[in-house]
Amino acid sequence: MQVVDETGKNLGVLDTYKAIEIAQERGLDLVEIAPTVKPPVCKITDYGKHKYQQAKKEQQQKAKQKTIEVKGIRIGLSTSSHDLEYKAKQAGEFLGEGNKVRVEMRLRGREKAHLDLAKEKLSDFLKLITIAYKIEEEPKRNPIGLIMTIAKE
Repeated sequence: MQVVDETGKNLGVLDTYKAIEIAQERGLDLVEIAPTVKPPVCKITDYGKHKYQQAKKEQQQKAKQKTIEVKGIRIGLSTSSHDLEYKAKQAGEFLGEGNKVRVEMRLRGREKAHLDLAKEKLSDFLKLITIAYKIEEEPKRNPIGLIMTIAKE
């Protein structure tokens, strides 16, 4: 195996027992860094310090990731045009932040019999959204009414 000491100096290809012996003489551990390469690379270091640095690196990578949230907007068949404009503005802000938007068209009582009006109202709502978007999930029926998901292009 290829062995690197605690200062970063390459000790060359050594036998496993010899590498462990050198690590014990220095009061440190032999840690396998790259097991998939030929020959495997091991480093003489403090194992606790190695785990700490690894955890810190993973934490930094996790902090850099952007999680995409699914924000929800509910509209109804009797929602006024001003309220639709306001909710479309909200949806535009959500999309601008990089989130997905789940649009729920709530239908109550006899409104459920008028799916054509509901789809028309939903398309009017989508026309009001000023930011470019794509429909990720087409409007589909559920017990509440219609649900669709849109995301930023």
